[in-house]
Amino acid sequence: MIFKFWRGGGTEPLERVQERVREMVRHDRHEFDLAMSALLGDVAPAEVNREVRSTDQQVNRLEREIRRELVVHSSVFGGIDSPSVLVYMSVVKDIERVGDYAKNLLDLALDGANFAGLPDEAEWRRTSGQVSQFITAAGEVFNSADAAVGRELRTRGDALLHLFDDRVSALVRGQDDAPQAVGRALAYRYLKRVVAHLMNLISAVTMPVDKLDYFDEDPEDRIPE
Repeated sequence: MIFKFWRGGGTEPLERVQERVREMVRHDRHEFDLAMSALLGDVAPAEVNREVRSTDQQVNRLEREIRRELVVHSSVFGGIDSPSVLVYMSVVKDIERVGDYAKNLLDLALDGANFAGLPDEAEWRRTSGQVSQFITAAGEVFNSADAAVGRELRTRGDALLHLFDDRVSALVRGQDDAPQAVGRALAYRYLKRVVAHLMNLISAVTMPVDKLDYFDEDPEDRIPE
């Protein structure tokens, strides 16, 4: 990973950017947890709708602030290396997209999907917890720049991607005839996108800048390392 940010002038701009990234990730997890609580029947979707959407607006504002900070300090002060600007510009979009998919999950609940009482409710609750923890873990890996932990987290992420694909395939093939097939298939796809965007965030730690942003592809479709 190329994170030689500063040619001089201290680290204050970097610290501000990193704190905003951490804040975006915290908001993402909050959005996701609220959306899944509605989808799992723990809260009424309408009760959390405003909070989810206002939180997502905060994520969007932070993304813009980060981009402005990077542009100002790279073009005016010359304090950030160009590859690092590319890294941050790329990953903040992935972080922002996690919130968008949280809204998609909430929209399913607003449309009447409710996974409480389904035969696979326990698996949904377990998976929801795993993805929620993955959001925080991906943010922590990015901030620590720990490549070894990042590679381990990539393995966990790929396992989740395979799980979501398998569940959708079972629904399409008629091997899963439990209720709310459409809602469940869409939820699996949204969860897959959440994890895939987090995989791109992790790739900023484990890959050089020219290979950044390809880990939202299915493993078999990725360019070989």
